[in-house]
Amino acid sequence: MGEAGPGPREAPGPEEDETAASGGAREGRAGPRGAIRVLKRNAKRPGSRSCLSRSRVGSRERTWLKGDVGRGCVYVYGRDSAAVASSDLRLVLCTVDTPASEICDEGRKNLFLQLHGDLVRRLEPTEKPLQIVYDYLAGLGFDDPLRMQEEAANSDLSCMIRFYSEKPCQVEQLDRILLSGVYNVRKGKTQLHKWAERSVTLCGTCLIVSSVKDSHAGKMHILPLIGGKVEELKRRQYTLAFTSAGAQAQTYHVSFDSLAECQRWHRRASTVVSMRLSMVDLSCYSLEEVPEHLFYSQDIAYLNLRHNFMRSSGTGSLDSLCRFSQLKSLNLSNNRLGEFPVSLCEISTLTELNISCNGLRYLPSQIGKLLNLQTFWLDGNFLTSLPEELGNLQQLSCLGLSFNNFCELPAICEKLVALDKLALAGNLLETLDLAVLNHMSHIKSVDLRLNNLKRAAADTLEGNKSVTYMDLRDNQMTDLDLSSLSSLEQLHCLTAVNIYPVPGQLTCLELSHNQLQCIPDWACEAKKLEVLDVSYNLLVELPLRILSSLSLRKLMVGHNHLHSLPPLLEHIPLEVLDLQHNLLTKLPETLFLKALNLRYLNASANSLESLPSACVGEESLSMLQLLYLTNNNLTDQCIPVLVGHPNLRILHLANNNLHTFPASKLSKLEHLEELNLSGNKLKTIPTTVANCKLLHTLIAHSNEISIFPEILHLPRIQFVDLSCNELTEILIPEALPGALQELDLSGNTNLVLEHKILDIFSHITTLKIDAKPSLTADSALTSSFWSHGVAEMAGQRNKLCVSSLALGSFAEGLEAVYGMFDGDKNEELPRLLQCTMADVLLEEVQQSDTMFMSNTFFVSHRKLGMAGQKLGSSAVLCYIHHEVADPASNFSLTVANVGTCQAILCRSGKPLPLSKVFSLEQCPEEARRVKEQKAIITEDNKVNGVTCCTRMLGCTYLHPWILPKPHVNSIPLTVQDELLLLGNKALWEHLSYEEAISAVRHLHDPLAAAKKLCTLAQSYGCQDNVGAMVVCLNISEDNCTCEMHGLTLTGPGGFSSATTKPATPSSSSGIASEFSSELSASEVSSEVGSTASDEHSAVGLDSSLLPRQERRCSLHPVPPSSIFQRQPSSATFSSNQSDNGLDSDDEQPVEGVMTNGSKVEVEVDIHCCKGKGLEFECLTAEYSSSAPGPEDDSGLIFIIRRQNSVNSNTVQRGVKEKCELQKSLSTCCLYGKKLSNGSIVPLEESLNLIEVATEAPKKKTGYFAAPSQMEPEDQFVVPPDLEEEVKEQMKQHQENGAHQEPKEEHAPSLPDEFDTAL
Repeated sequence: MGEAGPGPREAPGPEEDETAASGGAREGRAGPRGAIRVLKRNAKRPGSRSCLSRSRVGSRERTWLKGDVGRGCVYVYGRDSAAVASSDLRLVLCTVDTPASEICDEGRKNLFLQLHGDLVRRLEPTEKPLQIVYDYLAGLGFDDPLRMQEEAANSDLSCMIRFYSEKPCQVEQLDRILLSGVYNVRKGKTQLHKWAERSVTLCGTCLIVSSVKDSHAGKMHILPLIGGKVEELKRRQYTLAFTSAGAQAQTYHVSFDSLAECQRWHRRASTVVSMRLSMVDLSCYSLEEVPEHLFYSQDIAYLNLRHNFMRSSGTGSLDSLCRFSQLKSLNLSNNRLGEFPVSLCEISTLTELNISCNGLRYLPSQIGKLLNLQTFWLDGNFLTSLPEELGNLQQLSCLGLSFNNFCELPAICEKLVALDKLALAGNLLETLDLAVLNHMSHIKSVDLRLNNLKRAAADTLEGNKSVTYMDLRDNQMTDLDLSSLSSLEQLHCLTAVNIYPVPGQLTCLELSHNQLQCIPDWACEAKKLEVLDVSYNLLVELPLRILSSLSLRKLMVGHNHLHSLPPLLEHIPLEVLDLQHNLLTKLPETLFLKALNLRYLNASANSLESLPSACVGEESLSMLQLLYLTNNNLTDQCIPVLVGHPNLRILHLANNNLHTFPASKLSKLEHLEELNLSGNKLKTIPTTVANCKLLHTLIAHSNEISIFPEILHLPRIQFVDLSCNELTEILIPEALPGALQELDLSGNTNLVLEHKILDIFSHITTLKIDAKPSLTADSALTSSFWSHGVAEMAGQRNKLCVSSLALGSFAEGLEAVYGMFDGDKNEELPRLLQCTMADVLLEEVQQSDTMFMSNTFFVSHRKLGMAGQKLGSSAVLCYIHHEVADPASNFSLTVANVGTCQAILCRSGKPLPLSKVFSLEQCPEEARRVKEQKAIITEDNKVNGVTCCTRMLGCTYLHPWILPKPHVNSIPLTVQDELLLLGNKALWEHLSYEEAISAVRHLHDPLAAAKKLCTLAQSYGCQDNVGAMVVCLNISEDNCTCEMHGLTLTGPGGFSSATTKPATPSSSSGIASEFSSELSASEVSSEVGSTASDEHSAVGLDSSLLPRQERRCSLHPVPPSSIFQRQPSSATFSSNQSDNGLDSDDEQPVEGVMTNGSKVEVEVDIHCCKGKGLEFECLTAEYSSSAPGPEDDSGLIFIIRRQNSVNSNTVQRGVKEKCELQKSLSTCCLYGKKLSNGSIVPLEESLNLIEVATEAPKKKTGYFAAPSQMEPEDQFVVPPDLEEEVKEQMKQHQENGAHQEPKEEHAPSLPDEFDTAL
């Protein structure tokens, strides 16, 4: 492609690596295509911590790569073994048309490909490695050829795709396949035999001892080890005794050369002798042939060759498997066979054969020879029909045909009289022919999931009495008549069902997630029904026949529209009752009296105001153990009723109207293990909680608790959550309970922990307390726009596999990033993503790529490295930013996600979903894609039985079924946006979007809001890890923190806009004074009110103001315009003079002002605008205003606004012209010198500043920094000889102000505005 690249060559050694990388290499032999360049790198092995750097290609190579996107580089590794030198790595520059045969090393014929650190496949000579890499990257989601070229050159990619010049073999894998060596061997236990040197091999189930010279042709001794024993000899060092089983047991003593070698043999032999069956597992070893020594193990009955690359012919190939005379079970799934090996039909002893996922399109007629076959798995192929010879398998009882291309039930199944289980999930069936099914009178279980079934046809009324189990989930049926299946026991479907006559053996019925408005009558007549699930429907009433059923033990009717329940008149055997998310106001009065076996009751999210009694007199027979009553209207009056359930272990009363919990009542719940009282109005937890010796979890956040409860004396307490309360102090025992793992005290603003207490708490695994508030400028800038709260709860799991990312100050404090990562059962990947994903996002944003969010996920996926090969994680990432193309635009929110983590935006009180759930159940197009790629979807809706997600970060070994390509959504934020909610799968499975929004919308504390969401999920039945993040948004002009502080915002073209509302400075904005980087520290430090000499003209301000970049808030970034804007200046004047009053810049002290060394900092905003004809608007009454002043010769207008003014109730309206302000001597002195930061202080401002400065030591906040030890006599003094002059000046200014008042009547009088920026 294009011009020919440099010819292939190898550097002489590592010392010439840099020379080779820079392109200064000697020309080598020209390749056949002249498009390959080989660079040998001194890189460390992949197992080490250090990897190849990203820039490993020299300038010459980069130039060659840029010439064509069809060019690239491929890393070729040597054998991945510790014995190989670390420099055995080549970087090959090639094109997409370069075949593998040209990349191979000299003397080697093959190139090997390894995917995801797993299997290693031999490439065909004509395969093109670089094209394989590009196809792989395109499959991940990359679509930019230049970016794919860059990613292919990244060495981190080797964790996902890697090329080897030799087939890598790990020692551990070799040990499990075959152990061999030459050792001293003695036969028998007696001393009659002598030690002799022999070749010893441990392969399969046997120990093989043979002559050293004729190891294969000479006499061989085979010792079966199944059921035998292996033990170490104490009399001889490094010696093992191998003994076979049975009465004719034989023993061989083998003496090894080292302890490590002896342990290797002992470990492997112990595994073999402990097996009860003669089974050999050689799965996932990248085998192309079976080891020859394995055929000596003639007792092998079960052979697992799954996930290999077995050849159909040759030595040790599939043709040789017929040599196993006792083989009963053979697993050849995932071997890329393409065709059914006919030689397998000669193994007549087979009873089980698994040949799934091999790309088969037909079965040979010789399949009829396997007369003893009982189980036949053909899942994940491309079969459309079965041969007639299959009918000869009269012993076949289980036939797996899932995820093929069948369009109808195979008719051959009628001849298989022993067949009782038929799996046809994931095929192309559109009609369920019940007549054909009725002819298969021997079939008991039918799996028809994930087909295209739209209707069921029955041409006859003949009934089927054999089918007991049927799964019809994930189809397109709207109505189903199964009246002919009278023996049905279990039915899984998602449609309306009509069954008549009623199946007499039906025990379990699941009809959840439908649109049922009433329970079918036939379901009420099922006499043996034990489990009924009708949750997530539209039921308005519950039939009495259902609730009073004498067989029903589990009833799930949550998420319906029930207003009441029928009264119970007789005793019922009900054990589990789920009533959550209905409209119930009360429960049946006799519920606890008639349902004595009830152990689980969930009535959360109703409108209950009271509870029925469980006692008749003083005696209670209640067996209730788990009671969930969260989110109701219960009051303190319900507490005494709980005493009637003495066996309670879990009690959830969160989000009710409880004010007190009587101590006498809590003391009687001695078996309590988990107590949740969050979201109430409790002020204390009773001291009698100490009687609950079994209590391990106490959750009482979001109350008004001010006294720490006496729970640290409980021996089993593990988790305590008292966040968002009013705790002020903690009294703890001398020793904490050893079981305590987590203590959450965050959100208690008045709580101060001493160092002694913190030292005691340091032994707790997780301690959550509020961090000290940060006074940095970045945090203050963002605090007025967004704030967040995070809650993560482990539930009943031992570890927390959910991590959150919350950066309210991102990219120099002008943006924010929030994310959540759910690893399901692993905690490693969420933590890795939490630590790295923000950095990856920042790098991608800086590249100004429109695909920055997708690339962030792709790069994060790659950076997971080896950890991401077997583990995976769902992720959602939210990025609040300005548009890259228009930095002056308003905020935008970009959200990307994979897996089941979601983000919801609350806009005007309504939920706006921003994510897409990538799961098999909720994403039909993803389920269709996975089916077409022949993945196996198990009955629990998981890809290959691993995960329900179809897109994740990590899990690279499940490629291409699992992809990291995210769903990306970007919308502009508006003032109507209130909240941003992030949650993992467990949260959104139990809370709808609307309920989550309504539950937290009224809360002002985001931490309390996040806690509430997690609590609701747990009370609704979540037992898994749950994580929630609540981001409170306040994107409005009221939160502008620009230094303009009240000036009108710039409009198009850089001029002030008359329609823009001025911004209010935040009290916590924290904007510190900034100066140009060109100014020195000595120039910044000057006396209060001091000015430069007269020779510095005001025009010089232009040069000092221009270089300084205007500080803007995130709402109003600096617009890209060449017109000079108003430059808000926030100058800090520091006075730290010596005793003589001289400063480092000033040669003379300020006239009229004396100081004794105190340090005073005063901040004044100076706003200037250049250009004639520009007018300043009168600001509204909420902000400070300024009248336009006359222009000077330089065209500069100065507006000075005083901040934190204490002694004046008016704000200065304008500024005199410079010539007027220099009339008096002191005025000239004050204005004769321009400060180095360009600030000019008028006389009246200086005097007011002096007055305020005298009170500076008394103030704790504001712009004044008092000295660390202020003496009472430290103050500013006006010398006696200047008193008259100062009084005269003050009088003149008062008169001038009086003359100006009539001219400024149009400007309203505004009160002082206090701004605490620091």
